Amino acid sequence: MARIEAVDFHDIAKPGEVRLSPDGEQVAFVRQTPDDDESYESTIHLVHSDGSEEPRQFTVAEGSDSQPRWSPSGDRLAFVSNRGKDDDRPQLWLIPVDGGEARPVTEVPSGVQAISWSPDGTRIAFTQSTTADEREEGLDVDISDEEEYERETPDPRVVDRTVYRTGQQYFDGARSHVYVAHVGEGLSDAEDVEVERVTDGEFDYNGPEWGDASTLYYTGQDVGEDPDDSNRYSIYAYDTDSEESEKIHESSGWGAGVAANADGEVAFLYSEEEQVSIQPTELKVLDVESGEVAWITEDLDRGLGYESAPQWGPDGERVYFSTPDEGKTSVWSAPGDVPESHGDSGGSQNAKRSGDASEAPSRIVRPGAVSTGHVGEERFAFAMSEWDHPGDVFVCVLDEADEPGLEGGVGVERDGCVRLTELNADYLDETSVQEPEELHFESEQGEVHGWAITPEGFEKDGTYPLAVEVHGGPHAMWTTAGTMWHEFQTLAARGYVVFWSNPRGSTGYGKDYMQAIERDWGDVTLTDVMAGVDLMTDRDYVDEDEVHLTGGSFGGFMTSWAVGQSDFFTSAVSQRGVYDLTSFYGSTDGAYSLVEGDFDATPWEEPEFLWEKSPAGHAHKVETPTLVIHSDDDYRTPACTAELWYRMVRKQGTDTRFVRYPREGHELSRSGEPGHIVDRIERIARWFDGYSDYQDAPRALDRDRNDGLSAGDEDDEHGDEESEE
Repeated sequence: MARIEAVDFHDIAKPGEVRLSPDGEQVAFVRQTPDDDESYESTIHLVHSDGSEEPRQFTVAEGSDSQPRWSPSGDRLAFVSNRGKDDDRPQLWLIPVDGGEARPVTEVPSGVQAISWSPDGTRIAFTQSTTADEREEGLDVDISDEEEYERETPDPRVVDRTVYRTGQQYFDGARSHVYVAHVGEGLSDAEDVEVERVTDGEFDYNGPEWGDASTLYYTGQDVGEDPDDSNRYSIYAYDTDSEESEKIHESSGWGAGVAANADGEVAFLYSEEEQVSIQPTELKVLDVESGEVAWITEDLDRGLGYESAPQWGPDGERVYFSTPDEGKTSVWSAPGDVPESHGDSGGSQNAKRSGDASEAPSRIVRPGAVSTGHVGEERFAFAMSEWDHPGDVFVCVLDEADEPGLEGGVGVERDGCVRLTELNADYLDETSVQEPEELHFESEQGEVHGWAITPEGFEKDGTYPLAVEVHGGPHAMWTTAGTMWHEFQTLAARGYVVFWSNPRGSTGYGKDYMQAIERDWGDVTLTDVMAGVDLMTDRDYVDEDEVHLTGGSFGGFMTSWAVGQSDFFTSAVSQRGVYDLTSFYGSTDGAYSLVEGDFDATPWEEPEFLWEKSPAGHAHKVETPTLVIHSDDDYRTPACTAELWYRMVRKQGTDTRFVRYPREGHELSRSGEPGHIVDRIERIARWFDGYSDYQDAPRALDRDRNDGLSAGDEDDEHGDEESEE
């Protein structure tokens, strides 16, 4: 059996969004594979929901396809693609399910997102970000008459917003708006599609979802004197007959996703407004006619996952949602009816609670690391990864599902669930994958949940170095798989025992557990992590004198925090971290609310406190050899704080290096260019190896910059960009 290597990333296929057909007989899903060092191939595949046949590729491999959506009649599939384009402006496409060519529906200036069919199958709502000039000139609905239309980059860039960039781009005057494409009832109608804009103004509108055929719901970030600085949002109902929108409710929280049924009930997300970043995401349902609200998750000590969106079942009676749940993903179901109020909200838009839900949520399935799912007729289809595979598509019968272990191949039913794909069967047949050991251990703060994997060819009487991984967030949760599957397995294959955990601050273990790091990201988290390290180093086969550390985002914060507290770790790799909370507050996107929420502080009120709680405040004490990895276009954790920490550590004479990836943002480790993902993992392992007694390797600082890496055969100008001031 071959051992897993970083470069294997090029051979791994992963499932994306899944959608059940209206009759429940088929599942559409996105299959993504690296195409080369800089891009991916994403195509839509179809598979029978009983697993009786192999999946078949449905769209051609041209560009990147995403967001498959069945028409209500099931005869057409809408999707978003950039095929035929040399830019990142994906358009809306339609393709007949029974055969035929796909046809473009839109030619708009920005990327089409969040597509949603009307119940009568004649319209598709979507969002895109457009400028005031584009809207005024009508270019937002059609640029087909404009040859090679391109927005001009402002020079100079004048900023008048509190939040003016996110992801990897500046807004530059663009605002997200809701549109409707009139596609008709057949594919021939797609040749002459009218696109109309539903919203207008200098606000952002998102999440369009149809209720009945004449009502479109959406959200608006338009509350307060400065909506950028507010966590409140509006919910609107747009009547397609009168072409009028009405504000029907206000809520607060990080997410603004809604789901509606034909009876005028709208499921929406809610978090307490005070210190919102440290509050769990709850689910409520609004009865539009009465204005009453039911709090669905009030008695469920689990918050919805980041970017999780509720869904109504096909009959519109029950609402479904997912939550992180002690190292797995749970899918829950609850009646969506809104009982008569016993409070005095009077239908107020600002009411937090009008009445109890009629029934507590019930868990319907708790599989592994679910990345996407869709509820259909008596079935739940989802994409999931587990310790023994990086991702496949599954279907569970809702009344029969019960925490599937899903041993066995395609079409094998277990506990009401069926595996529909084995996307990486050939690769896994030839590759050794290590099974994690589940751990429950005590720190001085209470119980902690984690996992460990041992190297290939592990022998109990042997001795191995330990690699410790810390997750981002901070309010996130790790599992045995997910986006970290390849990295964990690669480090184990290189001879490291790998340990990871969900320390306090993580989601999936209740509100108190998540909020335990309030005003203290560093010490509280480190206490739990070190309890796990102690557990592992107490084992005879782990060398207590050789422990390496790494993590990204909040994990980068924790890595740099830990090496600033002691010289315990042999080496460390800090990735895309936050190093100075004050600089982060001023340079990040909307995530500055993490400082206001998690720390209940601002730089002008408590500057000394924030410096003391920042890794940069302790950088002068760092003695651990530390590699710093960052992305040049990361506007979530901008590189300025990494630059500060790196220079401070280098000034102490400590071994360090700064590796920066061009064209990358905060999602480098999850969806970065394939060549960069491989290079990042290889550099982590090479840095550890250089300080390990178990590897015959010199320090990375003593090697050529690309020596021992996949980029080693390329000229430096085509490899990474490194700074060694």
